[in-house]
Amino acid sequence: MAAIPRKALADVRQIAARRTAPVVLELDLTADLLEGVPVDPVAFALARRRSTLRDLIEALRHAADDPRVPVVVAHIAACGMPLANIQEIRAAISAFRSAGGTAIAYADTFGEFGGGTGSYYLASAFDEIWLAPCGDCGLTGLGMETPFLRGALDRLGVTVEIGQRYEYKNAVNTLVERDFTPAHLEAVSRIIESSSEQVVAGIAQGRSMPADRVRRLIDLGPLTGSVALDTGLVDRLGYRDEVYAAARARVSVSTDADTDSGEATEPVLMYASAYRRLAERKEKSPVRRVTALAARGPGALFLREDAPQRSHGTESGPADVEEERSSPLSPSVTPAHGDPRRSVVALIYGTGPVVLGSGTSGPFSGPVLASEPIAAALRAAARDENVAAAVLRVSSPGGSYVASDLIRREAERFRASGRPLIVSMGDVAASGGYFVALAADEIVANPGTLTGSIGVFAGKQVVRELLDKVGVGFGAVAEGEHALMMSPRRPFTAGEREKLEEFLDRVYADFVDKVATSRRLSRDRVHELARGRVWTGADAYRHGLVDELGGLSDALRLAWSRADLPADETPRVRLALKPSVLDRVRTPRSSEDRGAAAVGLSVGSTVGSAFGSFGWGSFAPLAARLGLPVAGPLTMPPMGRIG
Repeated sequence: MAAIPRKALADVRQIAARRTAPVVLELDLTADLLEGVPVDPVAFALARRRSTLRDLIEALRHAADDPRVPVVVAHIAACGMPLANIQEIRAAISAFRSAGGTAIAYADTFGEFGGGTGSYYLASAFDEIWLAPCGDCGLTGLGMETPFLRGALDRLGVTVEIGQRYEYKNAVNTLVERDFTPAHLEAVSRIIESSSEQVVAGIAQGRSMPADRVRRLIDLGPLTGSVALDTGLVDRLGYRDEVYAAARARVSVSTDADTDSGEATEPVLMYASAYRRLAERKEKSPVRRVTALAARGPGALFLREDAPQRSHGTESGPADVEEERSSPLSPSVTPAHGDPRRSVVALIYGTGPVVLGSGTSGPFSGPVLASEPIAAALRAAARDENVAAAVLRVSSPGGSYVASDLIRREAERFRASGRPLIVSMGDVAASGGYFVALAADEIVANPGTLTGSIGVFAGKQVVRELLDKVGVGFGAVAEGEHALMMSPRRPFTAGEREKLEEFLDRVYADFVDKVATSRRLSRDRVHELARGRVWTGADAYRHGLVDELGGLSDALRLAWSRADLPADETPRVRLALKPSVLDRVRTPRSSEDRGAAAVGLSVGSTVGSAFGSFGWGSFAPLAARLGLPVAGPLTMPPMGRIG
């Protein structure tokens, strides 16, 4: 019987030791990281097993301040993720290393006799790079491929009736050209050139090599693991068990954590998402809050600070803000209280093609940036007195012009409440994705973000000859000269073509004017940078289309600073589009209710509203899978993944 209490006591001691044991933080980078939180319940449940980009970045931020986390081990995929996301992770790893931590990257292979440049670029930010003995180092450079379907469409008897503004708006080229036009080739070549410059510079810095040597090694790739080891591209060849054994060996365990038997406490392995939840629970613990308040002095526990008078860096002065607040929409705005102890930054995710309405993605389809939920989230943030600022995270190739402008307007209204708004661009924020960013106080993009594409296209595909070949006939009855204007069974008439040109001119002029006003550039200068051209974030920054280079963490800190909140505090972030269980099931009371951000159409309705009006009809899902421009007139050209 005496053995039972001793065993129970040993178990308690073991649990206590684990709470103070060192942590080896694991980063699973073998799958693409999620952006945002899915609204669809099934997709939300499935996503619980996947890490988000913010999980990883926040976990690394906590780890940099936690002496229990001396080592990070990352398992990196054979093929890469988007360049901008890689750069966010690289920055977080660099901060962790600067705080004294050790970062180890492990890959089974960097491309199995294929391209693995993006993955290797990510790994080069770590202290050590391990590669499985059977793996390759596919450091082969960057490239893009664009499909051109004109020949196939001619054989099928399909013609394309479409217009664009201007020569760099190349989303339609995949349908109307057989090869690159000069403008198309120029734009894509510069994207690859700019991206390659960033990758080479990052690898050269991480591996302490001259840039010319990195370029020579790229031209020699792909390389075997042994050659990569000899050339200094990797540090060790070994399997996963050897990597983790080396990581554990690096962990120094203090004598205070030793057990009674004299054996050192085993380091705890923990995924980034689990560690982040644990770190945030500790950060929010009542004991820690009371300790922090007590450190400010005895009065801080009882006295409430007055809200400071803040300056909000908006274009308008105080009189203009008061005029905005006295508008008919003023009841929808609640001023921020300004108490730094309760203030938060609202984080709103806008991911996927821009679509009208409240369409949501389903469990087996990609996310969409729908106008109604994003607008509802911005309105809810403007009514929340705890929200001192907001960050709109945009990762979108664009889409609907109308939806983009509606979101931009709601973002403008949020700023009119006196709160700063920062846009953080993800891997891509182009065309309509750039349009929604125009209301921000500042735009932050990664050097590898694809942005710009200030232009417009519209039109339809005519399948009359194809239908004739397969023996399908249609009868049509219409009242109105342009009632069948978008019918895929006949080309545009002269009057309909004129209407199309008017639409293109109007949308392009509005886009350019709004960019000129937002970016404080002349209209001629914007037109020179626009014309549908896509830029990397680095080039966009050089041309004044974005304000700062950085990731989501940088944008959150900037929003916190612009709200005049304490610089020595970590920004408190509230995810604005994370509906509660109640929000998911109850009917919203109004369009300004928080629950309105959780309401969406069925998947079928979303596909129809997003694609059906652009001439693809029932072929829209197939066209989307082929990477064709189907989301709307403000869509970035299909670029493919850089790699």
